[in-house]
Amino acid sequence: MSSVESLKEQIAQLGDKIRQLKLEKADKETVTREVAVLTQLKSQLAQLTGEPLPTAGGSGSGKKSGGGKKAAAQFTLKTPKGTRDFNDKEMAVRDEMFATIKGVFQQHGGVTIDTPVFELKEILSGKYGEDSKLIYDLEDQGGEKCSLRYDLTVPFSRFLAMNSSQYPNIKRYHIGKVYRRDQPAMTKGRMREFFQCDFDIAGTHEPMVPDAEIVRIAVDVLTALDVGDFMIKINHRQVLDGMFQVCGVPADKIRPISSAVDKMDKSPWEEVRREMVEDKGLDPAVADRIGTYICLSGGEDLLAKLQQDADLMANPSATAGLKDMALFFRYAKVFKMQDKVLFDLSLARGLDYYTGVIYEAILVDSEENQKLLAQDMAGQSKAPGQEDESQARLGSIAAGGRYDELVGMFAGTSKKGKSNNIPCVGVSVGVERVFSILMRKRKLEEIKANRTEVYIISVGDGLLEERMAIAAELWDHGIKAEYMFKAKPKLPAQWAVCDRDLIPLSVIIGRDELEKGVVKIKDMINKTDSQSGGNEVPYVNMVAEIKKRLGQA
Repeated sequence: MSSVESLKEQIAQLGDKIRQLKLEKADKETVTREVAVLTQLKSQLAQLTGEPLPTAGGSGSGKKSGGGKKAAAQFTLKTPKGTRDFNDKEMAVRDEMFATIKGVFQQHGGVTIDTPVFELKEILSGKYGEDSKLIYDLEDQGGEKCSLRYDLTVPFSRFLAMNSSQYPNIKRYHIGKVYRRDQPAMTKGRMREFFQCDFDIAGTHEPMVPDAEIVRIAVDVLTALDVGDFMIKINHRQVLDGMFQVCGVPADKIRPISSAVDKMDKSPWEEVRREMVEDKGLDPAVADRIGTYICLSGGEDLLAKLQQDADLMANPSATAGLKDMALFFRYAKVFKMQDKVLFDLSLARGLDYYTGVIYEAILVDSEENQKLLAQDMAGQSKAPGQEDESQARLGSIAAGGRYDELVGMFAGTSKKGKSNNIPCVGVSVGVERVFSILMRKRKLEEIKANRTEVYIISVGDGLLEERMAIAAELWDHGIKAEYMFKAKPKLPAQWAVCDRDLIPLSVIIGRDELEKGVVKIKDMINKTDSQSGGNEVPYVNMVAEIKKRLGQA
């Protein structure tokens, strides 16, 4: 990245930070300090580019030019911060990615639903802990306060609460856009508008059976997408809460402290500890005791170690959570995925609605993944002296957990006082980060953006109507075909389209072929001397021959 581009990115990020500080009503001194830094960065950019510093009023605002004419209206041709366009080749990769994910979801019996992109504000409020500040609120339209959906889980819970009699049990998947006022990092797949791909199992079932299948679905999706080496870190909210209680965290601080621990994937332990003590008001000795637990990770060996911890086993919450984890590891063996899961006590998942098992898939420290997402490694550590190099964090690519009480928050109780709750467990695939990984693995020139199978080429005379007639014949038989929209196209230009769009076959016609009632079919991928200008085929056999070559016969 050039110094100009780097400065522009720093200016954009700092501008977002200042706006966020103002929204949070930060103290004036802090805002002033950040504004001074922003002004200095803008000055450096102006010196590099030779452009004047932007004024408060901007340019092109209707003032008359030197010639006395009103300046033409000027537009900032860019997408809003945290959003982006996708070109045809990128969309080809995305379509393939979504199709792969959908295929795995359907393999596990999933059915799909859709919900509005915005919800009543009260539906979303108070469900995301400290991240609730990232919700996009909409202006009041007709007496209803609405917000853009932050995820697909809360809308699904609202859907279940409204339709509980029809869907007491459901395996549902949903692929749709969500919105967050987060600090974007486009190169890492962190955006303000992005897709989520969710699979959830709702209903009352045998303990940990749906939870284990959800993790198996995550394994199947990431394997099918070929993202590289990955590991699924798993923990349990009851184990986490029990651990906090044993360490001496006051009840009213458990959720704030959990949110701090959730930042262990982005910040070193020292910074997390500082937040606990200075920002959350936790006793330093309690924070240090938490540090001795959250540095632990492993498999069934860790489970056995925790089951020998007298303090934990004396805590009802921790005991219940460890019982679930024992079942999970048992089912992980049945599903042949025990080598893909890691019991990690630093995993907290900050969303308030989780009640049981929680998990997060990460890319592990392989040579290939180092090249793909090396920038994500900055500042990652666990507890002091407890660096875990075997699972160096390269970014979350899927996450989820059990949320048994969210539907009940909306559904309330029946007339008899019985809860209308529906237990749920689910996973969300981080498709934007996955897409970033897949694009870095592909060469742009090798991506086929269209589905065209046959290109119809004329030699000599233009033969436009004849080419159109052949295209219609192929379309009628379900073959994807194209031709050039010119009366007399040049032959090199037609060959170039086949090469550019990676079209596998061409149908070649000229006056001689039309008089003989034949066409020539040429393999445009494997060009050999033996086929020269194409293999001659009777017109009546054209469709059958093309289908044979495409493997459709």
